Amino acid sequence: MSCSGASDGTGPAGALFGAQPDGGSPSASAPAEAGPPTKAQIMAAPGVFFGVSTYQTPSAAETDAVAAAAGKRPTMLQYFLDWRKEFDPATVQEIYRQGAVPMLTWEPGDAPYAANQPSYATRRIADGAFDPYITRFARAVRDQRWPVVLRFAHEMNGDWYPWSANANGNKPGDYAAAWRHVHDIFAAEHVDNVIWLWSPNVIRGASGDLQKLYPGDAYVDWMGMDAYGFGEATASEVLDPTYIRLREVADKPVFVSETGAMPDPRKAAWITDMFEWISEHPKVPGFVWFEHSVEEGGRYDYRFATDQATRKAFADGLGTLSLRSWPVARPTAS
Repeated sequence: MSCSGASDGTGPAGALFGAQPDGGSPSASAPAEAGPPTKAQIMAAPGVFFGVSTYQTPSAAETDAVAAAAGKRPTMLQYFLDWRKEFDPATVQEIYRQGAVPMLTWEPGDAPYAANQPSYATRRIADGAFDPYITRFARAVRDQRWPVVLRFAHEMNGDWYPWSANANGNKPGDYAAAWRHVHDIFAAEHVDNVIWLWSPNVIRGASGDLQKLYPGDAYVDWMGMDAYGFGEATASEVLDPTYIRLREVADKPVFVSETGAMPDPRKAAWITDMFEWISEHPKVPGFVWFEHSVEEGGRYDYRFATDQATRKAFADGLGTLSLRSWPVARPTAS
């Protein structure tokens, strides 16, 4: 089950960060680089993305705190927008200034996310009720040019969001039709800087019938899964069943697109096992850790940085991965 529903944090613009050419020390300096990378360059570069979502992403102070605790700077920052909000290019620019790639979780509903919101039924999206908004959004993404990982309508196999396949009067086929319709609008507007991330919840506590929810290979760049530790001894037992199911759906990379673990005596061991699992799965291009407390929107306190044992397990685990170089790209200095 997701814990991100209450986490609507686009955050303030932060400070310009320096470079970390070796991906190691948390701070350094670097010259500006002209022009954005392409979508293909972001997807093809070697190494695992170290992603994080904090309460006010892209708050510079919050990113700095994560980097200090982890010993590495994140190369992906995740933030959330519901459909009452427009796309803000400044947020994307700030994330790139911090040396990371933005992952935008785009949630077709009103916050807070009560599942019963008939105006946001997925059939209405597919039938064009929101086309003016989607078109504006697509053009704004295109015009700012920098690549964005777009995690649209995540955890659709649950029953806790208005876009969920099993909620809000949604019928079989409506979700995939809505996804394809949104994608088609972006294509018609010649948006070529979006990495499309289709991200169900792990099948523990949610539907495992993922094939019917999959929009099709032409509409998806990365698959993903949202996977939280709720007291299990290992991360593998959370991740494996869904990973196997996803690999049956399509031959696509599988991003661990939202993860964390509740407070538990075994949390440090769970984190260690998560990094071991990632290192054993070369089709996994990265992960995003949900670094939120209960007060910041988590169902539990998922933060790794608040406890010495979990902080060490996290930093040590990062050290076992071949990480994406930081900074991923640098915007031209303004």
